Amino acid sequence: MPHLVILYTPQLDDETDMSDLCNDLASTMLAAKDEDQKPLFPPGGIRVLAYPAKHHAVGDGGVAGRNAKLHENNPNGGSGDYAFVYLNVRMAKGRSAVAQQHAGEALITTTKRHFEKLFVQRHIGITLQIDEGQEVFDAKHSNLHPLF
Repeated sequence: MPHLVILYTPQLDDETDMSDLCNDLASTMLAAKDEDQKPLFPPGGIRVLAYPAKHHAVGDGGVAGRNAKLHENNPNGGSGDYAFVYLNVRMAKGRSAVAQQHAGEALITTTKRHFEKLFVQRHIGITLQIDEGQEVFDAKHSNLHPLF
């Protein structure tokens, strides 16, 4: 742990490199520090995975986007082709609320930077959530941790 799973509408595959986003987010997680300037996440536990949603529905199906007029307050108006990106970070307990907040802010900044050019070309929604939970069952089998 932590694992960051990205679900997204598949038209984004033609418009951006999701592997780049995964690598940038992994780098952001590697750079995250706690209040004592220690790594917030163990390098061997970081996973960033992205999956396009083969089936999806976003908002009103595009009605508002198609009805929007192109003007300075809506530079991406006129399109009913909505895109969506959902990022979920799952981590084990033990990190402070401040460290979690800083990690979330860094991850959303990285994500916004990645999609910055698309934001002026299309309608796109981004949600990032961090979940911390008590595991009912937690098993790990890895030969990655000894590398770090």
